[in-house]
Amino acid sequence: MSNVIAFPKSRCYARQTEDRARISGRQPSSGRSPTSVRKNQVHSDRIEPIWKCSTNGILMSVVLPTCNRPELLNHCLAALARQTLDSSRYEIIVVDDAPSTANREIVEQWSSQSAVAGPRIYYMPSDGPHGPAAARNRGWHAARGTLIAFTDDDTIPYRDWLLQGLRAFDGVVQAVCGRIVMPLPGLPTDYERDAKALEQAEFVTANCFCLKRVLEDLGGFDERFRYAWHEDADLYFRLMQANVSIGHAPDAIVEHPIRPAAWGVSLSQQKKIQFDALLYKKHPVLYREKIRPSARWDYYAIVATLLLTVLALSMQKTSVATLAGACWVLLTARFCLQRLRGTVKTASHIAEMIITSACIPPLAVFWRMVGIMRFRVGFL
Repeated sequence: MSNVIAFPKSRCYARQTEDRARISGRQPSSGRSPTSVRKNQVHSDRIEPIWKCSTNGILMSVVLPTCNRPELLNHCLAALARQTLDSSRYEIIVVDDAPSTANREIVEQWSSQSAVAGPRIYYMPSDGPHGPAAARNRGWHAARGTLIAFTDDDTIPYRDWLLQGLRAFDGVVQAVCGRIVMPLPGLPTDYERDAKALEQAEFVTANCFCLKRVLEDLGGFDERFRYAWHEDADLYFRLMQANVSIGHAPDAIVEHPIRPAAWGVSLSQQKKIQFDALLYKKHPVLYREKIRPSARWDYYAIVATLLLTVLALSMQKTSVATLAGACWVLLTARFCLQRLRGTVKTASHIAEMIITSACIPPLAVFWRMVGIMRFRVGFL
């Protein structure tokens, strides 16, 4: 394989045609050497892509979005570079959604190591639009493989992941979902238990495969999903509605370690709920069938009793405030106990559950209202 080529600093991924020109190995008329990239530059216009000259025979393209996680990216690339699938048959496209020198250097190191006998590895900085959906679209648009494999930078694919995924395409199947394992010794926290539920998901972009022509027909991912939340469910629902034959490859395994999370992480995750409204707007029946069969009436009840308590106190209606406040306490305690059931009972975790259980319902309802207004849909 050829040496690493650096391409120009100006808007490295502005058009799909430019991406295909780069991935085909055509050298642009101007550019600068990788050595001219100064350390610690982080603006996307200054982080240059890495490509290699193309060769024939690419069957599968692995699209790997990443964002500010160089250590995780390094572990994932280590697993992807050592797949049992013939290295001449697949390529790896890293789409950096927050372009950084650290990520580029990691890709460059792996690209250099695989130059003799490894897969082709490309680096693609993204200057927007941002989000995992947009990053994946950038990657598969530039891919040369007829099959596209998707995973995330915080996964560790098994060595035969690509080979097992490939075997599931029998001439009829057009998309495939693999299996995710999330090792978790001992009792989990509430956050860890929620994260581990990903193992039971029907279709997730941390481990799925799709024919490129199917993605072209569907238009890829909906880039309005700006966070890692329901963009894969939306694609799955559209595949189903288009009568695409979806297969399962239980032996195509990706390990998804559960990363340590900050105390109170559940509060920051509530902003993702706004995209439930978008998913419901696009797929109301499938949303109720596969995501949530009914509204979170417990959240609405908690918020209603809290607001009634505050209103009654402001009007000096002591008896009403006492009754409403007691209802709020009971409903919140019930929610907290539900979250604590089957989880670790350390003092820190119990305190976290008590405090966040009081805050989550108002935050969740707020972000749900944001989604309703943003996407103009009647949704509870």
